[in-house]
Amino acid sequence: MNAVPGLPRVVAALGITQIIGWGSLYYSVTVLAAPMAAGLSCDPSWVFAGFSAALGASGLAAPATGRAIDRLGGRTVLSAGSLLASAGLLLLASASNLPWMFAGWLLIGLAMTGCLYEAAFPALSQLAGARYRSALTALTLFGGLASTAFWPLAWHLNEAMGWRQTLAAFAALNLVVCLPLHRYALPRAPGLQPMRHDTTSTDHAPLSRQQRLCLMWLMTAFTLNAFVFTAIGAHVVGALNEVGGSKASAVWIAALIGPLQLAGRMLEFAFARHVSARKVGMACFALTALALLLLWQATVLSGLALLFVILYGAANGVMTIVRGTVPVELFGRAQFGRINGQLAAPAFFAKASAPMLIALLLDQGGSYKQMALVLAAISTAAFIIYLKADRLVSDPGNQI
Repeated sequence: MNAVPGLPRVVAALGITQIIGWGSLYYSVTVLAAPMAAGLSCDPSWVFAGFSAALGASGLAAPATGRAIDRLGGRTVLSAGSLLASAGLLLLASASNLPWMFAGWLLIGLAMTGCLYEAAFPALSQLAGARYRSALTALTLFGGLASTAFWPLAWHLNEAMGWRQTLAAFAALNLVVCLPLHRYALPRAPGLQPMRHDTTSTDHAPLSRQQRLCLMWLMTAFTLNAFVFTAIGAHVVGALNEVGGSKASAVWIAALIGPLQLAGRMLEFAFARHVSARKVGMACFALTALALLLLWQATVLSGLALLFVILYGAANGVMTIVRGTVPVELFGRAQFGRINGQLAAPAFFAKASAPMLIALLLDQGGSYKQMALVLAAISTAAFIIYLKADRLVSDPGNQI
């Protein structure tokens, strides 16, 4: 399958929608949770509970969304996702009580699975042909700017006009920017054919037993990694603060994770394009486990905290690319939407549960050092399981 004409324009259009989608639906809650809670006369934990419910709804919808992308094409599903995003944000902006708020979050959860990476990756795979990997890397460079852009934007808009109007403005962005870009800047996907140099099956036949086993192990590895990623995102500032120094220094060091994610993706784009995505994935899983071991020992050697952030940020940035390229390399592109939906569903549930479960560990007298050790063990398990998935492909006789 050859890339559609104007692929850079397609990537730029998707990149803009990913910045707005991730920023408005995912990252803005960090800034707006407190004013939303004050406006609804509830504890901020209820707002985050609604956000977790949104992630759970995304997990339930992910398999069906993936199948819809295979059947209808990415343009149609992404356009519908933008409509749902706008409706969900407007519902949340008008919420006057907790049930209304939860209804808004559930609608946003359905939108997430239809307009964020889980939909954009298979949509791009239908359009990019043999250039899919480099196109996906470029797309994630756009997506990496979402928190950088929307954290300050959400803060300034909230200060200027309040959280309800801020969410309404974000709804307008999804409606008047993302929807037209998805509908008119993305061409209709051409007929799917085997990818050049793709040695795996790309027809719509059921997966073989070997492929199903590989998919199960891969799903487990990515789900464990999603748990670790979300737990670190929620608790890294507290962990770095416990290492030593001031809260301000902990925030400053943690803030480096975002730029380092972008740096990791740029390095992958420059140097790893000719290395198989499977091997890049091995490096990412291994570096993530090593980084968390460094965080575990940072209370002994405080200088390790910065090294943790460098390794974790770079590895996590490239992991997004691995998540979108390894399934195509292993299973081909014709069923990528369905396979991607199966991979995404448990990961959404892991993201929804991770902050709460780690908070329970800390509330029961656990320390951030113990948290780091637990997460290091989970990351190590994810690395081993990923190697198992890869071995099933490298050694077809190994099915245990």
